[in-house]
Amino acid sequence: MARILVVEDNFTNQKVVAGMLGKRGYHILVASHGLEAIEALKRDPCDLVLMDVQMPVLDGLETTRQIRQDGRWPGLPIIGLTAHAMAGDRERCLEAGMDDYLSKPVTMQSLLAAVRKHLPPPEQA
Repeated sequence: MARILVVEDNFTNQKVVAGMLGKRGYHILVASHGLEAIEALKRDPCDLVLMDVQMPVLDGLETTRQIRQDGRWPGLPIIGLTAHAMAGDRERCLEAGMDDYLSKPVTMQSLLAAVRKHLPPPEQA
């Protein structure tokens, strides 16, 4: 079963995204900020990360940079999530090392399409 780490500081958004993906058969782990995400990855290997861009403690861009510099997670897909979709946001996410980008609020269709670009559907994993 594919394991997805949802890194999001907003509790409601955590539940919504985790619920959407959990219903589709993915195993979900949750972290509230970047430092928690890095610690979670050290404890529990994941197949994909959904990374909020704006968070307290350590934001998504810096967290992604740190993940990319660490040799433990080569090729780990990271999809950025942001509520403030403005010109240049996608480029900043990709420059930080993210593989993809979604603006919030995410729809089930856009979320699943992004996840499936990087992971097989759970029944095929």
